[in-house]
Amino acid sequence: MENYARPLPIHNKKMIENFKNIDYLKSGNERQRLAYSEIKKHKVIEKLEKYNPILTGTIPIEIDLPESDLDIICECQNHSEFKTYLLNQFSDKKDFKVYSIIQNGIESTIAEFKTDNFLFEVFGQNIPTEKQNAYRHMIVENKILKEKGFEFKQSVKKLKSNGIKTEPAFAKLLGLEGNSYTELLKLEK
Repeated sequence: MENYARPLPIHNKKMIENFKNIDYLKSGNERQRLAYSEIKKHKVIEKLEKYNPILTGTIPIEIDLPESDLDIICECQNHSEFKTYLLNQFSDKKDFKVYSIIQNGIESTIAEFKTDNFLFEVFGQNIPTEKQNAYRHMIVENKILKEKGFEFKQSVKKLKSNGIKTEPAFAKLLGLEGNSYTELLKLEK
């Protein structure tokens, strides 16, 4: 497998802003258009608006697999209130569940539910969404994909289809040592 050199640091504010409005999905690939339709049909972003929601993960940057879910991160200051709100808004959806965990030392509240075509995961932390790791990773990964091109993207997808998670796949292809999640964030600066 080809080893890709370390990419340049990332400083593209305009690109970052584009992910905050899901309209880009309307002109995307088939799966992105389906995601847009599903998000709109169930009013997911609208219902989460007061929590500064951002769609993150692999679908926005076109490295998803058929089983990839729709990850929506939110900023919640009160986890109990957020949990109740999620319950009120989405508990009628198939396989709904909501729970809180500690992730990387940070309290996180997660709701999962299914619609006709996707599993949704709504993820909340008391951190502005633009500063949450899921968003930061997606921005770094998108920049790398734009720099490295189609072959690199296909290599990421191949590793993912073989069971390797997204960040470790990027780290492997870039030759990054250590914790892939931490190392990818170092490429922001």
